[in-house]
Amino acid sequence: MARVYSKGHGKSGSALPYVRRPASWQKKTTEDIVSIITGLAKKGMMPSKIGAVLRDQFAIGLINHYTGTRVTRILRAAGVAPEIPEDLYFLIKRAVQMRKHLERNPRDISTKYHLILVESRIYRISRYYKSTKKVPATFRYQAKNAAALLASFA
Repeated sequence: MARVYSKGHGKSGSALPYVRRPASWQKKTTEDIVSIITGLAKKGMMPSKIGAVLRDQFAIGLINHYTGTRVTRILRAAGVAPEIPEDLYFLIKRAVQMRKHLERNPRDISTKYHLILVESRIYRISRYYKSTKKVPATFRYQAKNAAALLASFA
């Protein structure tokens, strides 16, 4: 599938391991992993960061092989999941940073153009998340309220 705002088709990607069970040398149980995940989430880490920490510090490659579920589902069951999805959060954060930059540099045409692209992506992904009920139906991105929106979800 082609990218929306570029010419590339993005053929590269990682391949999942063939064996779909935990490594034989790994001694962590499902309960240990779930407690680590919820502990990291309570410290304020996002799900992708939690996965990177588990991979780098605890040698747990795919959480799904150990627990049977994903990190966000574990967080949702524990009641510590982020209120809006991570990709939408970071798109809004990027748009806020771009607006701050444009306040200081109002003639930066390239940033103006890319802000339009980022905000259109925000509108598209928020429409999808409303239809799948991952954000409330009343969620609405507005540029003037975006910084306050980030503060409330952080």
